[in-house]
Amino acid sequence: MSEQFHRGSPGDDSGAGAGGRHAAPMSRLVIAGAAVAVVVVLVGAVTAFAAARQGRDANPGRSLAAAKPGAATAPSPGPATKPAGGGTPTGGAKSATASATATSSSQAGAKAPTRSATAAAKPGGFKTTFYDSFDGAAGTGLDTSKYRYDTGPGSKFGTGEIETMTDSTRNVFHDGRGHLVLRALHSGSDPASGWTSGRFETNSSSFGAAKGGVVRMEASIRQPNVTRTNGAGYWPAFWMLGNGLRNGGTWPAIGEVDILEDINGRSSVFGTLHCGTNPGGPCGESTGIGSGEHSCGGCQTGFHTYAVEIDRSQTPERIRWFLDGSNYFTLKQDRVDAATWRNAVDHPFFIIFDLAIGGGFPSAFGGGPNAQTVSGGEMTIDYLAVYNR
Repeated sequence: MSEQFHRGSPGDDSGAGAGGRHAAPMSRLVIAGAAVAVVVVLVGAVTAFAAARQGRDANPGRSLAAAKPGAATAPSPGPATKPAGGGTPTGGAKSATASATATSSSQAGAKAPTRSATAAAKPGGFKTTFYDSFDGAAGTGLDTSKYRYDTGPGSKFGTGEIETMTDSTRNVFHDGRGHLVLRALHSGSDPASGWTSGRFETNSSSFGAAKGGVVRMEASIRQPNVTRTNGAGYWPAFWMLGNGLRNGGTWPAIGEVDILEDINGRSSVFGTLHCGTNPGGPCGESTGIGSGEHSCGGCQTGFHTYAVEIDRSQTPERIRWFLDGSNYFTLKQDRVDAATWRNAVDHPFFIIFDLAIGGGFPSAFGGGPNAQTVSGGEMTIDYLAVYNR
C-alpha cells in the first residue's frame, strides 16, 4: 500500500378422436373417477415443483459463487491524487495506502453479509491458478496452508499506522457464511492508541505473468461500512508485493501494486504502482504512479470486485486496474525506464489483505482516528482468485 496513495414437447393431442366427443359411451362414474385421478396427479406435481424450488432458493451460495460478474458503470474520477507520504516499508510491508472505515457487525441494524452476487466467473481465455472462497467454519482463523499472518505494531510497516496486527480470531476470522473478515477494534479512551486489527498474505509468492502472458488478481470485497463522519483513520487494502522482498530485495524497487485502497470512509478506490527508488525516483515515491481517487459508490455496503491485470503479451507491457469489471486505469511500460519496469513488474508476487488504522495516507486526507471513529469496522472478503493466460 502506498502512503498516498466477475419444454419439454407439447402435450400429445392424438387421443382427441378416440376419447373426445366421438368416444364410445362411458358411465358417469368412470368419468368422474378418471377426473379425480387427474386432479390428484396435478396437485402432486405442483407440490413437488414448489418444494424443489423452495429448497433451491434456500441455498443460493454455490450458484451465486459461479455467477457471471455484473457489468458496472465506470467510476468517475475524483479530484485528488495520492499525496506523498513518509517512510519506507520493510520486511513485507507496504508503502502507506488508503483504506476506508467499517461498521461493526454488532452495530445496531447491521445485517449479516451474504455471498456476493458478483462472485468469481473465470474470465474468457484464462485458467484458474488459485481460488479461495473462504468457506471456513465460523470463528476459525486463517487456513495456514495457504496464508500467513503479519503481526506486530503498525509502526514497523513504515506507513505511520497505529494499530497492532494480531492473529486473534477477534481480528481475523471466518464468519461461517463464505467470508474471511478483518475487524478493527479499539479499547480505551485515547482514539490514537489501543487499536488492534488484522493483516495476512499468501504463502505463495509465485503469482505472476510469464513473458507473453497475462495474470489477473481479483477479489470480491465489502469495505468497512463507515462514513466520513465515523470512519476517520480506516485504511483497508488489497495489494501485492514483488517476491524479491522475501529474498533480500528492497522496497520500492521490487515493485508494489495496490489493487484496492480506500481511506476515511470516502467510498472511493485508488490503484497504484510503486517502483524505483524512494524518495523520488522514476515513480515519484513515496506517492507512486496511480489512478488518483475514483468514486466507488456502495462499496461500503455491498460486495464489489477489485482486480488488476499485468499484461506481458503486448508491447509496451501494461497494468490494468478494474472495478466491477470496468477498466478504470491503465499504466504502460513506457512511463518509466526499462530497468525500473523490469525490476518492479516482470516477476512473481505475493498477495496481501489488511485493515490498517491511521497512517500517512489517511492523514493526507484529514484522517484521524478521532473521538468519532467507530470500533468494530470490518473488511469482508468473499473470494480471492488468480487467473493466467
